[in-house]
Amino acid sequence: MRESGATFVRRCRLSSSGSNRVKPLRPPTDWHPQRCNRWTRLVRSESVVAFSRKTLQLGLLLTCFTSFPTSMGCRGIGRFGESRQSIAARRLSRQGLKAMRQGEWAVAETLFTEALDVSSVNDAAHRGMSESLWQKGQQDDAIEHLEKAVQLSAGDPKHMQRLGRMYLEVGRVDEATRQCQIALDSDREWAALWALWGDCQVARNEKDEALAAYHRALSLQPDYPYVQLRTAEIYHQQKRYDRLLATLDRIREDADVIGDMDEAIRPGAADLLRGIAMRELGRSEESVQYFIASAQKNPSDATSRLQLASIAVETGQPQIAQTWLAQAMRLDPAAVRDAGWNVETWSATPPGMISPEDAPLETSLPPIIAAQPDAIRPWLQ
Repeated sequence: MRESGATFVRRCRLSSSGSNRVKPLRPPTDWHPQRCNRWTRLVRSESVVAFSRKTLQLGLLLTCFTSFPTSMGCRGIGRFGESRQSIAARRLSRQGLKAMRQGEWAVAETLFTEALDVSSVNDAAHRGMSESLWQKGQQDDAIEHLEKAVQLSAGDPKHMQRLGRMYLEVGRVDEATRQCQIALDSDREWAALWALWGDCQVARNEKDEALAAYHRALSLQPDYPYVQLRTAEIYHQQKRYDRLLATLDRIREDADVIGDMDEAIRPGAADLLRGIAMRELGRSEESVQYFIASAQKNPSDATSRLQLASIAVETGQPQIAQTWLAQAMRLDPAAVRDAGWNVETWSATPPGMISPEDAPLETSLPPIIAAQPDAIRPWLQ
């Protein structure tokens, strides 16, 4: 007598401890076609149920671990809210950075302030606030915010490089050197870090070590005008004028970017150094052209005008020398005196040399270039 499907299922289940457990199904002993088909369907359904149960258990376990890593209940909800605050702070910081790049410093400071109000643990907001305060001249507050950014970012080399630059600007050479050294331990393939290391060595009067650092920076970034000029300045101090000219010849004159935000260079600095090198090598006529170019590019610099006045004296042109000296006196009287000029003798410019009230000058004389504020830090002496 054939057994029914229900009887077959009951025979395949065993009762144990008051709960039904599925016993592994065994194939029927008599291979009737219908019975074999029922057995195949049951085995397939039992496998699917078992697999689904295991998948559900694994999913629940993963959900528990990802949703509540360290705490349960309200604390987990609080951490989710904190994440949303961090996202808002990052968005405000990006907007502040964009405003800062466009020169809208007041807008940038407002955005960074709002970002810090939303989340005080956002390192980008502290970095942006630091730049805004530094631009306003509040150096101590700027350094404090950047130190916080370094702490929150667990020693981001970019934050540490900028902090080292700020330390160096305010004369804290040892702290700048320490910051740069720690950053170099994390990233030795960034040219800006080697540039900062070279500047630290210059501040410590270690010229050879500074040259080695600058050369390492140029090996990583060949088109680096700031480092090229710093290298040329050291060659000038060492009176290695051939090397100075060779270094400046590699500067791209058409470069749109002359340095990072914290590595600005003075306009006309390369022409000034070229002019000095040409004059020291006995090529006075060429040096005059470079000094004039430097004076035109940097209307507020007295150094190039003093050089032109000195050349005019050497070539027997005292009136031209008085003109350049008068311009230098208008721009920087202290620099004129420090250069050793007898101001009482040379300041008496003959009539007609400089017209009053910025009137046009005689065409045979070098033009008076109106002084303009120099926003670039005067590192070149």
